[in-house]
Order: sequence, then structure tokens, then C-alpha cells
Amino acid sequence: MMNITNLLTGTAGFFMQSGSGNVPDSFKKTFNFLQGNGVYEEGMMHFLKEMKNTLWTHYDAFIADAQALSAIFMLIFFAVKSYEMMSGDKKMEIMPLLRPFGLVMVILWWSPFTRVVSFPTDIIANKTEIMFNSSQTEVNNLRLERAQLMVQVADNLLTVQAQTETAKQEADTWYQNAWESVKSTVKEGFAEVWNPIVELRNRMQVGLQLLATSILETLALWILRICVYLIFIIQIIFSTILIILGPFSVAISILPAFRDSFTTWVARFISVNLYTGIGFLVLYVASLFQHYAMEAEISRYKELVGTSADRLEKLGWLAGNGLLSFGMVIVTFLIGGLTMLAVPSISTWIVSTSGISSAASTMGRGASNMSRILSKMMK
Repeated sequence: MMNITNLLTGTAGFFMQSGSGNVPDSFKKTFNFLQGNGVYEEGMMHFLKEMKNTLWTHYDAFIADAQALSAIFMLIFFAVKSYEMMSGDKKMEIMPLLRPFGLVMVILWWSPFTRVVSFPTDIIANKTEIMFNSSQTEVNNLRLERAQLMVQVADNLLTVQAQTETAKQEADTWYQNAWESVKSTVKEGFAEVWNPIVELRNRMQVGLQLLATSILETLALWILRICVYLIFIIQIIFSTILIILGPFSVAISILPAFRDSFTTWVARFISVNLYTGIGFLVLYVASLFQHYAMEAEISRYKELVGTSADRLEKLGWLAGNGLLSFGMVIVTFLIGGLTMLAVPSISTWIVSTSGISSAASTMGRGASNMSRILSKMMK
């Protein structure tokens, strides 16, 4: 029985020493090396921003071709208008004749024009990015603190496991030497003390639990990152295609049959550029959920590494659940990733474009297929 007392007091002393102080720099470097320096890696976010600026410099790939087409379409347009006026179907109008010249000027000044159109969306993106960065700094600090507490909980479980193993071996020795001389009622009393020790030892097998917890949290984190990176990459690809091939939309809009081509391009370009601002806004809201979930889990982990009277019972229940995570942070990661996939649809609420809606629905079907595949893999 002395071994059991030593087990409880020794574990209590270990718990009192754990969980104090700030996160050491060595732990931060190791954790950032393994899972990236943030929920969303700074290097990847910087790369996406620079890639957008680099690709947008190729706006003039088809400018010369678009100018040639606009000249041809202007001749066709003026020929049609001249015939209508000569035949008497329409009267002489000056303003419609100036429209092709305005469209040609847009092609000639294509780069400044695209910058002017994207300027309002850039303002939105910059402000929402500042909101996101301000919240993400605190979330990353909480993430590091939570990771350190999880390691401390695992260390405590390993310590308890080793101590219970030692208690088992000593109890086995005492049991073999004295069992024959013990009366039946004492045997039953010893079984009541011995069985919880064996049960506790079996429940403290934390090796596989650490692996399962790490795999599950890493999977949820990468689902979130993939969804975020996917939206920003789609925004870069769509906007780059619109910028490079946009002069053709301007040129063809000279013809009366394709008059709405230019306005449709402007609507789609604004809608696609809103992806960045809406994306950062969604990430900001998701970071609030992550902040709450991490603070809630941190408070629970602190109870497990603290000095509360029922800490061993709580540790036993946590170990018996099969994971060393409460699941709240994992759920917020998955919610944030799924919400990011709705950014194209949210953008079409602000600037309605049918083409973007169909592309978003296609991406949504792909995301649902990916989620079904992941669910089958987890089973």
C-alpha cells in the first residue's frame, strides 16, 4: 500500500512542477519546424502574394493581337453604322460612334485600367488582411502554448504509466510471497485495490494515442491549409487569365452582337479580385473560433497538469478516450476549411456573374468528392 501512496504523491509533485512558465524558444523552433510557423505558413502566404504580382506583369501577352482585332472590328462597326444611316434606318448619332475609340483606349492603357478596376478590391483585401494578421498572431501563440501543454500531458501520462508498472511489479512480488497465507476476505480487499492499478496501467498506454492525435490534428490542419491555398491559387489563376485574355473581350465588345462582353469581363474581374478580401475576412472569423477553442482546451490541459484533486481521474478518462485532444480545435480547423470553399459563392452575392458561379459549383463538387474520399480513408 505504500507504493500506491508514493505513486499518488510523486505524481502530484510532478504535476505541480509542470505547466509553468512561457513556451521556451527551443520548443517553438521544433514545433514550427514540424508543423510550420503558424496555422497558415507565412512562407506560403508570401509566395502566393508574390506569385500574383509576378503573373500580373504578363498582362501584355496578347495586347498586339487584341489591337489588331479591335481595328478590324472598328471597320466592321463603322461600315454597319454607315450603311444604316445611308439607308435611312437610323439617324446620325455621335456618341455611339465614339464608343469604339474609348474601347481601343482601354486596350492601349490596359495595365493602368486593370489597376484602377482592382483598386477598390485591393483596399478591401488590405484591410481584411490587417484584421487577419492581428488575430493570427495571438492564435499562433495560443497554438504553441496548447502544443506545449499537450506534450506535458503526454509526459505526465508516461510518468504515471511507468510508476504504475513499477507498482504492478512490486505488487506481483508481494502477491506471490504472501498470497497463500492471506485469508479470503483480505484477498477480496486486495483485488479491489489491485484491479484499479492494472486498469490504470492499461489505460495509460499513450504511445498509439499520441500518434493517432498527431495524425488527426495534422490532417485537419492540412485540410484547412489546402482549402485556403486552393482559394488563393484559384483567385490568382482566374485573375491572371482575365487580365491576359481580357483585351479580347474589350475588342469583341466593339461589335453590337457582343456589346455586353466588356461589362461582363469587368464584373467577373471584380468578383474574382474580391476572393482575397473575402478570404481574409473568412479567415479572420475562423481565427476567432480557433481562439476560443484553443483557450478552452488550454484551460482543460492546465487542469490536467495542475494540482487538482481529481487530476488522475481526468487523465485516466482522457487516456481512455483514445486521443489526447478534446477535438474542439480540430473541429474549428475543419469548419474554417469548409467555409473557405464558399468564398467564390460569397463573391457572387456581391457581384453577380454566371461564369464564376459555375466555376464555384464545379469546385464545390470537387471539394465534396475530396471529403468523401477522406472520410473513406479515415474509416
